Amino acid sequence: MKDNISREEILRKLNSVFCDVFDDDTLVITENTTADDIDDWDSLAQITLIAAIEKEFGVRFDVKTALTLKKISEIIDFIEVW
Repeated sequence: MKDNISREEILRKLNSVFCDVFDDDTLVITENTTADDIDDWDSLAQITLIAAIEKEFGVRFDVKTALTLKKISEIIDFIEVW
């Protein structure tokens, strides 16, 4: 990522995005959190998440990547190399 922010900072920002998308301020994600861990993380939420992450971090996901990312660590990995 252009700004060279730490994984921890990316995770903190992602947590904020997830709280907004799922409208749950008590939600806490970790690098090990997966789509299976969040009840409302379905295909529609995936699209909303990807759009919000793209806006927050200034990244762009290709369609294949956007549809297959299901673990927070994978999202962080993608943002880091963008």
